[in-house]
Amino acid sequence: MHKGMAKDRLIVALDYSRKVEALSVAGEIKDHVGLFKVGLQLFSSDGADVVRTLRKEGANVFLDLKLHDIPNTVSNAAVVAAGLGVSMMNFHCLGGKKMLDSAVKEVSDYCAKNSMKKPLLIGVTILTSMAESDMREVGIASSLIDEVRRLAAVAREAGMDGVVASVHEIEAVKRECGNDFLVVTPGIRPLWSRKDDQERVTTPSEAIKRGADFIVIGRPITLAPDKRKAAQEILSEMEPPVCS
Repeated sequence: MHKGMAKDRLIVALDYSRKVEALSVAGEIKDHVGLFKVGLQLFSSDGADVVRTLRKEGANVFLDLKLHDIPNTVSNAAVVAAGLGVSMMNFHCLGGKKMLDSAVKEVSDYCAKNSMKKPLLIGVTILTSMAESDMREVGIASSLIDEVRRLAAVAREAGMDGVVASVHEIEAVKRECGNDFLVVTPGIRPLWSRKDDQERVTTPSEAIKRGADFIVIGRPITLAPDKRKAAQEILSEMEPPVCS
C-alpha cells in the first residue's frame, strides 16, 4: 500500500465523539484518503459499529487503540479487530516482544484460516507527546532517539510491519530496521496551515522526503471549510507535479 499513490499514504484522523460526525466527514473525503484513523475517542463512543460502517461504505480503517496488556488479552483483541476488516492496527512496543509476537502469530493465523488479507501491524515506540524529561519520570534513562530505535528493533524482531514515529526519528528507524519497515508519521501540518507562533512544523512533503510511508493528518482537513479541497491540496504537497 505504501508504495502506491499519494492518496494511499494519507491517513485522516477522525477525532470525534459521535459516529454521525465522523461518518459525515469520511463520506465527504473518502475518495481522497487512503485510511481513516479511528482512535480511543471515537471507539469509546461507538466501538466496533463505527468501524463496520466505515468498512461497509468502502473506507479503509487504521484502528488506533495502542493495545498494551498481557499477551493473551492483546492477541485476542487484535484478532477481533482483524475480523472487523481493519487495514492497520497498533500496539505499544513497551508491552514487550512476547506480547507483540503473540499478536502477530494469532492475527496471521486468523487471517490465513479465513482467507483474509492481514492488516498492517504497527508498533508504538515513544508517544510523540513525550519529551526526554517525561521519559525520565517513568524510568527510561536512554535518549529519546535511542529508545525509539531500540523499540523499533523489538517490533521488527516480533514481525511487526512498522512503527509510529515522528519525522525526527524516521531516518534512525529506517537505518535500524531497513527501508521496507514502515513508518507512520503523525503531527503533519500542510504549508497553508502554518502559523507564525508555531515551531518545528512538519509538512507533508518534508515527511515523505524523509522517508515516511504514511502520514497522519487531522484538523487541517477535518476542520477545513472545504474538506475535499484541503485533502486535495495535501495530496499535491505529498506528490507535487513534475515540471517539464
